[in-house]
Amino acid sequence: MTQGTIFVKEEQESAEDQIVEQTKRIDFYITEYSVEILASKMRAGEYVVPAYQREFTWEHERKSKFIESLIMGLPIPFIFFWEMPDGKLEVVDGSQRLRTLEEFILGNLRLGDLDQLTNVSGFRFSDLPESRQRKIKNRSIRGIVLNEHADEAARLDMFERINTGSKIANKAEIRRGALAGPFLSMIIDLAQDPLFTRLAPMSDKRKQERGPEELVTRFFAYGDGLEGYRDRPADFIFEYAKKMNKAFKENPGLASFYRKRFSDTMAFVDRVFPHGFTKTSRGKATPRARFESIAIGSYWALSERPELANMGADRINVAAWISGKDFSDITGSDGANAKSRLKGRIDFVRTRLVGA
Repeated sequence: MTQGTIFVKEEQESAEDQIVEQTKRIDFYITEYSVEILASKMRAGEYVVPAYQREFTWEHERKSKFIESLIMGLPIPFIFFWEMPDGKLEVVDGSQRLRTLEEFILGNLRLGDLDQLTNVSGFRFSDLPESRQRKIKNRSIRGIVLNEHADEAARLDMFERINTGSKIANKAEIRRGALAGPFLSMIIDLAQDPLFTRLAPMSDKRKQERGPEELVTRFFAYGDGLEGYRDRPADFIFEYAKKMNKAFKENPGLASFYRKRFSDTMAFVDRVFPHGFTKTSRGKATPRARFESIAIGSYWALSERPELANMGADRINVAAWISGKDFSDITGSDGANAKSRLKGRIDFVRTRLVGA
């Protein structure tokens, strides 16, 4: 896509259909709760913190700053919930605020050094005058409640988009927590494979954000076919991982089959592609679109022509096109997630390898 691109009517209609479809997934109502009720319901287990959020906790300084804002009467951001079938509310966004409220109002949280209310530093809730305690408990915080028809993928996507905590979980981290199981365990293991990490280098920051796990998951998800893909990678990959966890539990032997697929493809890439998944011999980053095209294109080609695994790299000769403009253009944007573009960049590599 370039500046000045003109979209035809069919493309505009397709965009509108997608907007309508996504809008239908988000149905909500607005509510308001007192601080006292929020803390009590949190203590009683009426609010459920999903697994993917539990490890992300505020440090003591952040908790104190939040309580200071509350006492001062500053506006508190909305808390987002999802109404579960049993009537309890799952916390989509705001778990840190709720946990801090519970800890301060009903627990034993002692405030640290405060910026504005310096005379309140070191106080617990019980140390405040009773009149101030009542005023704090009577303060209200607004909430948005998604109804029970919002699907799991939509809730996880909303969490990543609107999370207001000091540390935000990305899609790979969310899947790790929400979909723990044998398939995800294999993904985590393969993401640390020495050959893969050499072929697909990335920054320490991206590693901490589970970048390697994201690439490995995409390798399998897209490699198994794009049926059901609707231009939303996060939803497609989430449902795929959920399905594969179930399949691995029912048939443990699948793990060795998928591990071999991964190792055979990585060995082929190492032998045939001069720079692995990077653009140059000194490359220290792995563009996602480039990885998808090379890794999955290679797997599809090997599935179609197994003899490629034993063919000399000089005969396959990827150097003839790997640095060309066509390949650069087709892998130039990680954001090009439309099915036609995704399949196009994978097929680009597959057809050239098969044609060898």
